[in-house]
Amino acid sequence: MRQHPYLSLAVVIGLTGCQTATDGLTSSAAPPEITGTAASAIAGDMAGRFAEQSGSPTTPIRLHRDRSEFAVALEAALKGWGYSIVADEKSTTTDDTAKPTKLAYSLTSLDGQVLARLSTDSLELGRAFSISNGVAAPASPLSLMKRN
Repeated sequence: MRQHPYLSLAVVIGLTGCQTATDGLTSSAAPPEITGTAASAIAGDMAGRFAEQSGSPTTPIRLHRDRSEFAVALEAALKGWGYSIVADEKSTTTDDTAKPTKLAYSLTSLDGQVLARLSTDSLELGRAFSISNGVAAPASPLSLMKRN
């Protein structure tokens, strides 16, 4: 059976239309092996980069609390940068203009490194970290994507 040469191209073009500029992380996850000082180091670095890129911490952050060591460390690091954390969807603020920004995170282990990502509707940050003897260190430059 002979395949038409443009069929593969049509499939690729069709699949690229499925991804939009507003796609981001929709849930939060951290592997259980990212613990202790490594989780704190990654959370501290990513929270600092988030604060640099997102601007003023006047808007509360809606963060999924899965009670992993990384989630706890990320919440503490964001609070250290002046952000208030909102946990549930029913929480309201007294100021209607301060609608919480949903922040999702993901940590993925791959080839001895951990890829950390933070994502909101308008901002996505990513960075690889190497972990040795329970200590995490950045292994790549920061990847930044801003959406309109």
